[in-house]
Amino acid sequence: MKTKNYLYILVASICIAGCKPSFNSNPAPSRGSADFTRYIAVGNSLTAGYADGGLYRAGQLVSYPSIIAQQLQTVGGGVFNQPLFTTDQANGSGYVKLSGFDPATGSPITSQVTTSLGYRGAVTIPGFGTVNLLTKYTDDIENYGVPGIKLLHLTYAPYGNLNPFFERLLPGASPTNSTTYLSFITAKPFTFFTNWLGNNDALGYATSGGAGDVLTDKGTFGQLYNLLIGTLTANGQKGAVATIPDVTTIPYFTTVTVGAILGGVQKANPAAKALYINARTSADPADNTHAARPATASDLIVLTFPTTKIGQPVTVPGIPVPVPYGLTPYTPIDDQYVLDANEVALTKDYVSSYNSTIKSVAAAKGLAVFDAYTFLSNIKTSGLVVNGISFNSNFISGGLFSLDGVHLTPRGYSIVANEFIKAINSQYSSSIPIVNVGNYNGIVFP
Repeated sequence: MKTKNYLYILVASICIAGCKPSFNSNPAPSRGSADFTRYIAVGNSLTAGYADGGLYRAGQLVSYPSIIAQQLQTVGGGVFNQPLFTTDQANGSGYVKLSGFDPATGSPITSQVTTSLGYRGAVTIPGFGTVNLLTKYTDDIENYGVPGIKLLHLTYAPYGNLNPFFERLLPGASPTNSTTYLSFITAKPFTFFTNWLGNNDALGYATSGGAGDVLTDKGTFGQLYNLLIGTLTANGQKGAVATIPDVTTIPYFTTVTVGAILGGVQKANPAAKALYINARTSADPADNTHAARPATASDLIVLTFPTTKIGQPVTVPGIPVPVPYGLTPYTPIDDQYVLDANEVALTKDYVSSYNSTIKSVAAAKGLAVFDAYTFLSNIKTSGLVVNGISFNSNFISGGLFSLDGVHLTPRGYSIVANEFIKAINSQYSSSIPIVNVGNYNGIVFP
């Protein structure tokens, strides 16, 4: 009896030791129900790899579509061509680099890179102005990211003459182009796409302080987004789309604050009580009335605001002595430097509408969705840790955003690539491996 019990115990021990369940955290790469034979990327500057205020070769090489494409090659993805600047013109449109920090204030010092650029000349377009033309790219292309493009430009035939980043991709020379962006991206067959168009339909308005651009009409946005996705999926293609981030949470709007500026003023002039801005009096889109008022923490100063203007004497008609800029209702900070609280509310409302459209259209077509709005808002609120590396939305120190405060660092783009991949894997039962973000750099320090 004891012998039989020992035998049972021995057999059970062998089973426990040799029959442990297997947990494979890295499944074999699989394409699932998607076909990645020819993957194309549709979008704007974020898609192109724009960073540090410019489009240049080093940024292009680490664009999120190029990172995605590398991973897709493990599951049958094909060659992914980008419209790279040559090594001789590697600095492309030019960009800013970090040169150091002010020893007195700790503020970053940047300088403009002006060598090895990719320009070929200029042309004047009647009714528009001068367009500085970039060197043409004539080879195959899968990354169709065009800095500056809006969804509103999707079917606008003259656009290929007005935007040098699009003009360089077209065979014709400005002002002879008439190819629309939609027809350009769909001219050749493809099997899978990512799309991140729509950001600039809100971002342009926001970064101009509501003064130099307009928000795309919600109904127009919906019509064009349906047209875009309908065209991209016309032959059964699958894909992934991204929502539009809350532009008011990026460093471009959160680095230079009303409190910090006023605090600096009060060190020299304790009597100063407020900054004054020229602000909208209503969040009603139809009411563009502006009036001077004291700024609050709800008003967002743009990153590029020249703070040295504050307090500078300004001559005002009807006032016998010069008045300090920004410190009185007679000399408010110009509208272009401030996204005031009503403009913030207006921007958020339109972005919310755009994102509802994006999610609805994606659901109707069975597409994967990277919810960039929620993802980046959560980073702003709580930060992010990836592979032991901490990220937040702070300017420079946060590791996510580049020196222009809008676009991402290589590490930021690798994180976005991974989020797209996760969405694709979830929607199409694929198992595309994600990348190690530690293999990509953040801000490059001198």
